[in-house]
Amino acid sequence: MRIGVLSETKSGERRVALPPEAVSALCAAQDTTVTVQSGAGRHLYASDDDYRAAGAEIAESAEQIAAGADVLAVVNAPEPSVIAALPSGASLLGLLNPFQESRAMFAARDQGVTAYALELIPRISRAQSVDALSSQALVAGYRAALVGAELLPRFFPLFMTAAGTIPPARVLVLGAGVAGLQAIATARRLGAVVSGYDVRAAAADEVRSLGATFVNLDLETQEGAGGYAKSQSADFASRQHAALAPFVAEADVVITTAAIPGRAAPLLVTEEMVAAMRPGSVVVDLAAQSGGNCALSKPGETGVFNGVSVWGGADVPSQLPVHASKLYGANISAFIALIKAGDMADEILAGSRVTEGGRFVHEAVRNALAPDEPEPEPARGSDQPESQSPEPTQAPETTEAPEAPGPSDQSAQPE
Repeated sequence: MRIGVLSETKSGERRVALPPEAVSALCAAQDTTVTVQSGAGRHLYASDDDYRAAGAEIAESAEQIAAGADVLAVVNAPEPSVIAALPSGASLLGLLNPFQESRAMFAARDQGVTAYALELIPRISRAQSVDALSSQALVAGYRAALVGAELLPRFFPLFMTAAGTIPPARVLVLGAGVAGLQAIATARRLGAVVSGYDVRAAAADEVRSLGATFVNLDLETQEGAGGYAKSQSADFASRQHAALAPFVAEADVVITTAAIPGRAAPLLVTEEMVAAMRPGSVVVDLAAQSGGNCALSKPGETGVFNGVSVWGGADVPSQLPVHASKLYGANISAFIALIKAGDMADEILAGSRVTEGGRFVHEAVRNALAPDEPEPEPARGSDQPESQSPEPTQAPETTEAPEAPGPSDQSAQPE
């Protein structure tokens, strides 16, 4: 198998699909070669020589790498010209953002490329090793707590000094998936008093297990299939805002983590709620790129409104590229092992497959991008359904698996 790794070109992107340690493990396998674009690991402080030492070949051109690849591993969807250089039948693997990156998806379809979007991997226990959304959410949650501590003009921990006692900061985390729980754990390590909220009843024990207080709004739970929250009505959202308002007003830092692949993020913190916060308080919005959980957040910007700092996240895992790439590289390596196994009916491969054989084979993506395209016929002699995953539903945070890491190992993947 010939594996290609590109230098990412998206603005702000600092990760790489396969760091040198992952390349070394892949190259140790028989009949496997890896070609890496020159400079791909620069943000990881990994030189071309580091990749050569791991067993990789180095090439300058993305198109050259694509032309010789059986599998092209990326973080973000590459330019259509790169996809067009792939051989028909080759695989494209990464966080392809298929609902928004339509040009790349049409290029993959027209080239006969088999494209796998890691965002669409089904939420099953066996998929945890390839769950890039969870691994990157862990990075984002950790970073969110650090941002809150940096922007807050006061200490996080309790201090008892000869000059007096300084009370700890109060942190409220909205959403208790992987990012939310990691934000809770990190804020707790920094000494803050932390509370967390989630619409799923099962999240209460996870929040408490980290030493935080679970915020009970006395609203009906919103449990859906597969550990997600179900779609919430406008009436529920209105009542949720009213119930959350006093908790937001009392917090020194509010961290929001609710993001839904392929949809706008749910609004959790209104402009009026921000106005009620004390000057000097902070809102950290990890969902700013998908519409924002806070009405005032803008991706990549920090605004100040009546003395309240509102930080909008943009490419947050890329802000910690070394370990974000290490975790992502492990996900990519595990997925490549599935491709090598050759079982195209495998639930993970089938659920994340967007294009194959010149067609859109993922139902939700086809309906969004090419609704007039006929449904693909099942392979002869097979009753395997076409690739699809459940339609995403509004959840407190969908960049995570339903289970979340416990207090003993915050860097671990969900068990």
